[in-house]
Amino acid sequence: MLPNMDRVVPSIGVTGRGENEGRLTAVLGPTNTGKTHFAMERMLAHESGMIGFPLRLLARENYDRAVRVKGADAVALVTGEEKIVPPRARYFLCTVEAMPLDRAVDFLAVDEVQIGADPERGHVFTHRLLHARGRLETVVIGAETVRPLLRRVLPEVEIVTRPRFSRLAYAGPKKITRLPPRSAVIGFSAAEVYALAELMRRRRGGTAVVLGALSPRTRNAQVGLYQSGDVDYLVATDAIGMGLNMDIDHVAFARLAKFDGRQTRPLTPAEIGQIAGRAGRHMNDGTFGTTAGELIPAETIQKVEAHEFDPLRFLYWRNPDLDFTSLDDLIASLSVPPAEGGFVAAREAEDAATLAALAAVPEIRRRAGSRAALALLWEVCQIPDFRKVMAEAHARFVGRLFHDLTGPAGRIRSDWIARQVERIDKPEGDIGTLVGRIAEIRTWTYVSYRPDWVEEALHWQERTRHIEDKLSDALHERLTERFVDKRTAVLLRRLHARDELLGGVRDDGEVLVEGLPVGRIEGFRFAAMADVLGEDARAVRAAAERALRQAFGARVARFEAAPDEEMALGDDGRIAWNGVAVGALARGAHPLVPAVKPIAEIGMDADLRERIRVRLAAWIARCVARRYGPLAGGAPAELRGAARGVVYQLAEALGAAPAAQLQSLTATLAPEDRKALARLGVRFGTETVYLPRLQNGPTMKLGALLWAVFHGRAPESLPELPSGPRAWMRAAAAWPESFYRALGYCRLGTAALRADRMEALAAAARRLARQGPFAATPALAAAAGLPLKVVPEALEALGYRHRPGEGGGAFQPLPENRRARRRAAEPQPANPCSPFARLKALTVRP
Repeated sequence: MLPNMDRVVPSIGVTGRGENEGRLTAVLGPTNTGKTHFAMERMLAHESGMIGFPLRLLARENYDRAVRVKGADAVALVTGEEKIVPPRARYFLCTVEAMPLDRAVDFLAVDEVQIGADPERGHVFTHRLLHARGRLETVVIGAETVRPLLRRVLPEVEIVTRPRFSRLAYAGPKKITRLPPRSAVIGFSAAEVYALAELMRRRRGGTAVVLGALSPRTRNAQVGLYQSGDVDYLVATDAIGMGLNMDIDHVAFARLAKFDGRQTRPLTPAEIGQIAGRAGRHMNDGTFGTTAGELIPAETIQKVEAHEFDPLRFLYWRNPDLDFTSLDDLIASLSVPPAEGGFVAAREAEDAATLAALAAVPEIRRRAGSRAALALLWEVCQIPDFRKVMAEAHARFVGRLFHDLTGPAGRIRSDWIARQVERIDKPEGDIGTLVGRIAEIRTWTYVSYRPDWVEEALHWQERTRHIEDKLSDALHERLTERFVDKRTAVLLRRLHARDELLGGVRDDGEVLVEGLPVGRIEGFRFAAMADVLGEDARAVRAAAERALRQAFGARVARFEAAPDEEMALGDDGRIAWNGVAVGALARGAHPLVPAVKPIAEIGMDADLRERIRVRLAAWIARCVARRYGPLAGGAPAELRGAARGVVYQLAEALGAAPAAQLQSLTATLAPEDRKALARLGVRFGTETVYLPRLQNGPTMKLGALLWAVFHGRAPESLPELPSGPRAWMRAAAAWPESFYRALGYCRLGTAALRADRMEALAAAARRLARQGPFAATPALAAAAGLPLKVVPEALEALGYRHRPGEGGGAFQPLPENRRARRRAAEPQPANPCSPFARLKALTVRP
């Protein structure tokens, strides 16, 4: 459907300069002067009125206020994406771009007219300043910087100056961690805002986030989060300078430069003043500064504190009298320069750039051949690019809409709208994804409010509004989840309110401070939540430790009474109680009597730590006794002399020792001593004296830990051990023969052979050697349980020399003197001494 041409160049209710039908007033002043409040009061005092705001959020905020005073039937909201226009509406709250200037009203106001100097939107504000009028009263609101231009372009205007209600003072640079509560930190891009918000969450418990990419619903929710006191900090872009009213005491600039769409440039003193002016509400003074080492120049500080800035030199202007004779004429009319001083031609705006791009498409030119079709094309080009995609992509989208609108149906195809809307209707995803979807749905919301463009306009308005609300709520949740730690925020707020926090411990071990979880007791240690403490960790931890003292006493008592089955020794040498480490093995006086160190909170009382140690020592002693039997408790009383010495030597070696090492003792054993030792399970071999009962998986695992702890090796570095008593294993080069002896194995170069298999191999070799040189045969390998390729190493360790020859050569015994020298060269246990001297060390004491 082609538009009525009267809608293209508005004229009804619009007057030129000097044709004012009522009073024309300019209300100027810095922020926090009540200018907008004054305009609202004046409008509501008339029978009808209209105010144009720079932000959709401000329009909505003041719409809600007007509804409370006049009722919903009398008040309309008109923005690009939302129109609530009751049949008998008399008061219109709008964005400046969406003001319905064809409606005559008694009162009309335009807010923030100094935006006329903005390169992107300035020409729209300039147009409203020059042509939008109320029948009885017109008010333009702005900063003092626009005063000289107002005098020049509107000589008949009456200017009223309003002073700021509160004082604004410079507070210097402050680190993020030192910002006072009720502070706003200003960044100039979404990425910078998110990075600052993440830092605020870690250091100060969280922050609300406000930036232009958020939908009004999300921004309202984030502002509500801040205003309610759930968080004490706000991170925002310079959008908060446009009249968002919040209880901000301090404004901190993260940077003093911004990208203006073309280049990165320093902020002007007026821009700093506009943003900093958000600090201080009504009669409360405010402060401003920076967050890092960057300093605001002294001259700028003076201007901001005095609210005295350089006046604007010009306003951006674009020709409102467009020529719809042809597409080229329309483009040319958009470029007509201003004829009067005080104005400069506006930069090519988004709508003009889109029109120029579409003008290069032959099909678009063909369809825009009439004045009505050309006017329709211009209207479609004015759809905002909420998505901020590349200009070509936005132009293609607009071109598709124009194609449908100039088709046979004269409407945008409903099935296409349905597919696009369905694709967007997904509340899942991260912050960036949701922001993108909200931008897309805002475009369709804008389109749906053109009933001459779409069928079932009311249906699509409701559908797109519902989707935008759903996406906005999801975005608010994501922002809150990512940038707000409510627990930490509450703790810090209460800490600032008093000197000491209150703590407690639940029955399940959860530690609370001021009723909020800050960690839990794990064993006998306090495990704090990593994201809750921040800069005030000491105070929070002190409160937790006060509560832990009593809780630890009760927990130690339960530990002392706990059955042994609740405790376990881990591969890392730590002792766990119900799955949580409470102690660790350490070097003791004897390999079978390790020391234990409690794993407990540093500040725990000494008597509690000792009680934990005693309980751990008793438990590990019982574990060792179960595995090592008579070796763990010292030699039985019936053993005397050399027999007792054999037991002590085996205990020090953790159950197995070279026969040559014990030869001086075993040579003097009486037959009854050998029988007594045999009853204890001791077996005397030609190579090793050992206890076969210790050759099982659990005892080997315990023995490896005991050896490592006693010899100062980290349990975590232990080589991989077999799960059961395998005949042989690969030997790690870094671990000595004594380690493998402790497991019941004899090291043979790169392999270790179990002691009983070593004895079998030695016996088989002796039988073969009596007949002369012999080969390493499969039968010999089977006797030892070794792979055939390892047998030569084993025979060499047993004192046999290999002679090369046919069939792989043969082995024969070494001369006795050489074998003796080889045995003598084997490592001996450190600090050998009389077995009886070790009797005291072997006594197991908890």
